[in-house]
Amino acid sequence: MSPLKGLSAFPITPADAAGRVDTVAQRRLIDRLTAAGVDSIGLLGSTGIYMYLTREERRRAMEAAQEQCGKTPLVVGVGALRTGDAARLAQDAKAMGAAVGLLSPVSYAPLSQDEVFEHFSAVARESGLPICIYDNPGTTHFTFMPELVSRLSRVPGIVGIKNPPPEGEMVRHLRDQRSGTADGFSIGYSDDWCCPTALMVGADCWYGVLGGTLPKVCLAITRAAQAEDLVEAQRLDTALAPVWGLFRKYTSQRTVYEIIRQLGLSDAEPPRPILPVCEAGKQDIAAVLRGLPAGMAK
Repeated sequence: MSPLKGLSAFPITPADAAGRVDTVAQRRLIDRLTAAGVDSIGLLGSTGIYMYLTREERRRAMEAAQEQCGKTPLVVGVGALRTGDAARLAQDAKAMGAAVGLLSPVSYAPLSQDEVFEHFSAVARESGLPICIYDNPGTTHFTFMPELVSRLSRVPGIVGIKNPPPEGEMVRHLRDQRSGTADGFSIGYSDDWCCPTALMVGADCWYGVLGGTLPKVCLAITRAAQAEDLVEAQRLDTALAPVWGLFRKYTSQRTVYEIIRQLGLSDAEPPRPILPVCEAGKQDIAAVLRGLPAGMAK
């Protein structure tokens, strides 16, 4: 199976206040994902604080993950401000066995559509690592126009896209993007609360933050959707509605850090200046975890 199909589970990257990765805790988190049988592991995504880590620490994180992931493919974040730096990070990821690089158009200065096309084309060409487009306008403040996605899908080595939730109807967005991109181009979505629906209407991949924390229930939804058991997929998605509410209220990143703390998997906090959830939020998260059906909070 392609690494950009099914559930790509994105864990946090536990690190101390100085940005040094806790590889023991990371291995523990990776073990949960491989034991659950996720389709790929999304290392160093936004939840995995890739932009807050040095190149050396990214390498340490990749090395620790590679030791634990077995045959589970790694999708590794390779974003950087400069094209040359992103290409070198992608080269590092390829050398350490990553299957795909996840590239976002991070920038201080606003970028044009042509500048992003050249940036992605250069990273794919110079690294030799298959690249997935990371469309994350909430952090990059860049909007991929349909024409740009179409052009990039035809660049050798650019193999898929991780979409944010569409502004319009999911079915229409997926249909339009599918018709405008190259054959075999993988189309997936992030922001977990929209992803079960995306899978149920034919998306290739769920890029899951909760999948990196509670992989079993997210994988169960994925498998139900792939089997076209929409009743079961919807039942499980509905059971997770309180978690999606936490994500909207406190952000997915802050919420999963606290879930991981409450499960005893790591005491890591988000990198400053990001603060952990407040005390009331911790209580909200604890109450939601207690209220989930048996077995889901594992």
